[in-house]
Amino acid sequence: MVDILCCGEALIDMLPIKDGFRPVTGGGSFNTAIALGRLGVPVGLFSGVSTDFFGDILRDSLRQSSVETQFVAISERPTTLAFVQLLEGQARYAFHDENSAGRMLGIRDLPALPGTLQALIFGGISLATEPCASTYEALLIREAASKLIMVDPNIRPSLINDEVTYRARIERMLGLADIVKLSDEDLHWLRGANEPDDMAQGFIANGAKLVLITAGAKGASAYTAQCKVFAPAKPVPIVDTVGAGDTFIAGFMSVLHQSCALTKQALATISEAELAATLARANETAAITVSRAGANPPWTKELL
Repeated sequence: MVDILCCGEALIDMLPIKDGFRPVTGGGSFNTAIALGRLGVPVGLFSGVSTDFFGDILRDSLRQSSVETQFVAISERPTTLAFVQLLEGQARYAFHDENSAGRMLGIRDLPALPGTLQALIFGGISLATEPCASTYEALLIREAASKLIMVDPNIRPSLINDEVTYRARIERMLGLADIVKLSDEDLHWLRGANEPDDMAQGFIANGAKLVLITAGAKGASAYTAQCKVFAPAKPVPIVDTVGAGDTFIAGFMSVLHQSCALTKQALATISEAELAATLARANETAAITVSRAGANPPWTKELL
């Protein structure tokens, strides 16, 4: 059984070490699926994954974290590699994904989903490259009326070759989302130097039931039509920020799942107190990830 389906890239992060790079599993949607699995949520991943040895590593990692792989589209194309540069703990990426298994995911690969599935999460670099971007958008459009939808663009400007097309796609997807999650950098790229509160309310006026805005070490804010709450980031020694936003999403969605709130109606009526507690849990979950190298989300037993 799968209650949440993460839809997006699964790749290998090449992390810098003294004499070169160390390969570790990664990708925004992959990281979120791993984190949800470790938090005990029945979760699956829809992505294109290679038959090469990197793809074997990805599938094994999913299984080890209790992530269902039945929706993964397997192909003989290569695995996407993301070379990581760390500057003062902040990650920058150089992606190599030409003709990769993830990038070449097509409409033919769209899965049939069980009626028991409650929510889908979309986002990451997979929304910036074709044909996979159109494939994920098609799945979102197909399922938006009946399933809870979260969209986290996780914008990487260096990957965007056609900004007009990309902006139009992201706006369409955000317009169908029940939960919009943006970093402060994403928000600035999309909307410019406007007030975050005003921009969040703009998404709500456009149909979103909940807007999440993360600001790294400054904390995170959550908005509904009825309220706004803020939760400071948990202070921890930061090793790097790889996977922080992905883990934040998992922490937030795991509480909604535990509270049986993964429906459009439940989300629309969430109380201020419930929202504050859920946001705090998301920050706590992300704090553990940034305190250790790479995208290594916590297990439930590591949380208080």
